[in-house]
Amino acid sequence: MVIVGAGFGGLAAAKALKRSPVDVEIIDSNNYHLFQPFLYQVATAGLDADDVAYAVRGVFRRQRNANVQMATVTDVDLARKVLSLDRAGERTDLPFDSLVLAAGAVSTDYGVDGVEEHAVALKTLNDAFELRHRVLERFERAAADPEMIERGELNVVLCGGGPTGVETAGAMMELFTKVLAKDFPTLDVRAVRVILVEAAPRLLPAMSAKSGERARRTITRHGVEVRLGIGVDRIVAATHDGADHHLVHLADGTVIPAGTVVWAAGVRAHPIAETLGVELTKGGRIVVDSDLTVPGHPDVYAIGDIAATPASHAGTPAERALLPQVAQPAIQGGKHAGRQIARRLDGLPTEAFHYRDKGTMATIGRHDAVTEFPNGRRLTGFIGWLAWLGLHILYLIGFRNRANVLVNWAWNYLTFDRGSRIIERRPSG
Repeated sequence: MVIVGAGFGGLAAAKALKRSPVDVEIIDSNNYHLFQPFLYQVATAGLDADDVAYAVRGVFRRQRNANVQMATVTDVDLARKVLSLDRAGERTDLPFDSLVLAAGAVSTDYGVDGVEEHAVALKTLNDAFELRHRVLERFERAAADPEMIERGELNVVLCGGGPTGVETAGAMMELFTKVLAKDFPTLDVRAVRVILVEAAPRLLPAMSAKSGERARRTITRHGVEVRLGIGVDRIVAATHDGADHHLVHLADGTVIPAGTVVWAAGVRAHPIAETLGVELTKGGRIVVDSDLTVPGHPDVYAIGDIAATPASHAGTPAERALLPQVAQPAIQGGKHAGRQIARRLDGLPTEAFHYRDKGTMATIGRHDAVTEFPNGRRLTGFIGWLAWLGLHILYLIGFRNRANVLVNWAWNYLTFDRGSRIIERRPSG
C-alpha cells in the first residue's frame, strides 16, 4: 500500500499497519515530518527547524514493513492504480494495491490581487524562514536608515484572524518589544506596528465568541492593532529610494504600509486532488464515503485536510458540516484508514469513521491561551497556556525535539530572549 504525505494523517495510517502483512510505501516531497503548529515560532525566532521537523525515516526505523521515498506525486491514475512520481527530475511510476491520500492543504489567496506575489504564507519551513528573514533584514536596514520606521517599512500586516494569525501576531509583537528593542537600542522599535486584519466580525471564528473576544483584548493589550469585519482588497508593491515595501489596501479604503505581509486567511486542499477525476468540494477537498474511501474506489482513502470528511453522517451530504482542517481529524482519519485496510485483508467489511472531538485551543500571548472542550468547558489564562504547552509537547515527535523545545521555551520565558535570530542564506528550491 502507498501513503501520500508524511503529515499527521500519513504517519498515523502507516503506524496503524505496523503489524499487518503489507508493504507500506510513504511518499513525501520532503524527508521530514513537520509539526506545523509551531511554524509561527520558527518565523518569530523562538524555535529553529530542527525543533519542529523530524526525519521520516527515523520515525519508521523500527517498522520493518515501512519504506520512505522522497518524491513528488505529479499524477494519480485511479483506474490503473498507478502514481506518477518526480524524484529530483527523474520520472517514475509506482503501482499500488491500496492508497491513502494524506497530502494536506496549501494556502489559498481567494483571488485577492497581490497575495501570491507579495505575501508570505505560513505552511512550510521555507515560509517560516522567509518571514523571519524578511523581518530581521528590514531591522538591519533600518539601523542605517531609521526613517524606514516612520514610512511604515517595518510594519507587519497579518491577514487572517484564526489561530495562525493570532499566534503569529502576538509572538511577532513580543519579538519586537522584548528582543529587537534591545538589539537595536537606537531605533524606536515601539513605533513599529503589527496589524491583524480579519474579515469576520471577531477573532478565532472557529471558537466561541468569548474566546475570540479574549484573544482580541489580550493581543491588543500587548500592542497589536486589530481590524475586524474588514477584508483585504489587494496588496501592491511600493518603493522608496529603491527599497521595496508593500501597501495593503483594505475593503473600506484604508491603506496600510508594510514591510512584511503574512497571509493566514485560509487554505485549500492539495492540488493533487484535482488530478483524480473525482468529486471535489468548493475548497478542492475530496468527497469521501462514510469509511473515508473515495466513492467508486474502495481501495483509495482520503484523510485529513485533503478530504471533505463530514462531522456527522446525519442529513444529506449537502447539509453535513465538514471537519476542520487541523491535526486531530487527520490523526484519527489515518488510524481509521489503517484499520480498514487491515480489516479488508482479513475479509471483513469496512466501518464508518466516527470523529471524536477533543476540543480546540490557541495561545494568545505570554502565559495566556484559550482551550475549549466539546462539553462547553473552557480553560483560559495560565491554566489554558499550560494545557496548550502540554498537548503540543505530547504530539511532537522525538525526545530530542521535545527537550529542545522545552529548553527554548524556558529560556525565552525567563530571559525574554530568542535564540534563532541568525539571517541564514538558504538555497532556493
